[in-house]
Amino acid sequence: MSSTYEKLLKCYECYKERIDFTPDVALVLGSGLGDFADTMKVEAVLEYKDIEGFPVSTAPGHKGRFVFGYVGDTKMVAMQGRVHYYEGYDMTDVVLPIRLMKLMGAKTLFLTNASGGINPNFNAGDLMLITDQISQFVPSPLRGENIKELGVRFPDMSHIYNEKLKKLAKESASKLGIELKEGVYIQMPGPNYESPAEVRMAKELGADAVGMSTACEAIAANHMGMDIIGVSCIANLAAGISPHPLTEEEVLEAGRKVSKKFTALVTDIIANV
Repeated sequence: MSSTYEKLLKCYECYKERIDFTPDVALVLGSGLGDFADTMKVEAVLEYKDIEGFPVSTAPGHKGRFVFGYVGDTKMVAMQGRVHYYEGYDMTDVVLPIRLMKLMGAKTLFLTNASGGINPNFNAGDLMLITDQISQFVPSPLRGENIKELGVRFPDMSHIYNEKLKKLAKESASKLGIELKEGVYIQMPGPNYESPAEVRMAKELGADAVGMSTACEAIAANHMGMDIIGVSCIANLAAGISPHPLTEEEVLEAGRKVSKKFTALVTDIIANV
C-alpha cells in the first residue's frame, strides 16, 4: 500500500469515528465564498485540525473545516476553505480533501474559486462556468505510483467538467436571471500574482481566468470517476489588465459582493443535481 493511500485511509477512519453522515455532493468553497455554508441545514462540522495528518488551511478567508448537511434534499459536505499548493504542501496533500470526500460517498464535486479575469469581456464580479482547464504549471496530483484503488494509471481528460452539469448550471442561471460567463481556467502555482507578461502568455494559451487552485483538484476527482462542475468568481482583472495593484483584500471583497447571486446559483444547481 502506498504511503499516500495509507494516509488517506487514516483520514477516512478519523472521519468515520466522528461523523455519521454520507454526502452525495461535495462542495469546495473558494476565497471569499465560504459563507455559503451558513445557508445549509447543518448536521455536523469537522475541523481539519481534528483529522490526524490532514493539511490545514492557512489562506485568508478559509476557515478550515468540513460542514455536513443539506441543501434542499441533497446531502452535502462543504469545504469551508481549501488547501493550496502555495501553502507549501505536497500536491498529494493538496488533493487529499477531494479524495477523502469521494471516500465519504460523494459522487459529484462542485468546485468554486476566486480568479483573475483575462478575457477582455469579463468584469470583476462576474461568475464564470469553467468549461475546461490548463494545469501544466503545477505538478500533477497523479505523479508517482498510481493508486489503483482510486483510478487508472492514465485517466482520460477529454471531459473533466461534466457536460450534463454544465447544461444544468446554464439552465439554473437562465432561470434565476444571472449572467453566467463561460471559459477556460488556468492554475498557476502562486502565491504571487501573475506578471503582466504571464497573463499575456495565459491568454495566448486560451485561458479566460487565472487562479491558484482548482485544476489539480479536478484532475484528482476525474481520476476517481467523480462528476465535476466548476464556477469561478472573477474577483478582479488580472495584472496588466487591472489599472491598479492586486490585493487579497480585493479578492475577499469581491466574494462578499457576489455572495447573493453566487448562493442563489449554487443552491439551485445542487438542488437539481
